[in-house]
Amino acid sequence: MRIGESVTFGGSGLERAAHLRGDAQAQARLLADRQAGVLALWRGKPAVERGDTARLCWLAPGHPVLAEAQEAPIFLGLDAGAPRFAVDVSAWQPEEMPDTLGAFFDPSEQRHPQMPEGAAFVELRGVMALLSARDAELAAMARALTGWHAAHRFCARCGGASVPAQAGWQRDCPRCGARHFPRTDPVVIMLVTRGNRVLLGRSHGWPEGMHSLLAGFVEPGEPIEGAVRREVAEETGVRVGRVTYLASQPWPFPSSLMIGCRGEAVSDAIRIDRAELEGAVWVGREALAAAFRGECSAIRPARRGSIANFLLWNWLADRLD
Repeated sequence: MRIGESVTFGGSGLERAAHLRGDAQAQARLLADRQAGVLALWRGKPAVERGDTARLCWLAPGHPVLAEAQEAPIFLGLDAGAPRFAVDVSAWQPEEMPDTLGAFFDPSEQRHPQMPEGAAFVELRGVMALLSARDAELAAMARALTGWHAAHRFCARCGGASVPAQAGWQRDCPRCGARHFPRTDPVVIMLVTRGNRVLLGRSHGWPEGMHSLLAGFVEPGEPIEGAVRREVAEETGVRVGRVTYLASQPWPFPSSLMIGCRGEAVSDAIRIDRAELEGAVWVGREALAAAFRGECSAIRPARRGSIANFLLWNWLADRLD
């Protein structure tokens, strides 16, 4: 798919400068650079400045908000030569804690009293399609890495407390010497078609009316094509024949690589696995186009910025090849 990399989080050519991660002196110089910027994240929400558009809020390394961090900044890379870092400030306690934390979508925003005017910690899903390609790549990387550190503070080999290394791209265990690295989980997401129809599913707990493409984790020892056929059959009973690759999307919720594929269905009957899905339906092009226009109350497409929305939109526009 020629336009595959234009998907949100699809990459912007950031210079990740991996060769500088293990150089302590270089890291110190980068943090002292006058162009250096640090992205603070609270409970997975990046600091964003809102106005006519949305952009990440980059703080100077000595900014008071960053005093809430409990670990050293993570080096993200060089943005046109400017060093970029991320820190987790989840230790900060706002005056009010929303009851929507942990929901599928948390609409609440939190503003640290010392944050710049107009900046707040916001749900990345809500602004991902408004960010520039560079900001989206940096935000996805920062959210995935801070989430990995928060969930992997102890060694998987011996249970001892691990410590960050390599500018945040590794955790080392002082007790047994094990080294741990950020993980990305492969997930297939499939545009399953049969003639002029596409197969959509609805998961439990999703917003009212929301439907999306079927998706599932790739299992150990399983090829991508096999995962596509297995997941579709398990969740809906529909059998898939030919499978082709379309595009991929890093998905930092918490840290997956969505592998977008097209599958050609060889059967129609739907038999839903109620443990996996609330429902599934074949939708024609005309009905899907109406849903994108907001004219179909029964079906709402996946959120703009997701690869599901991207693939469905381009299927409607006949731009998948």
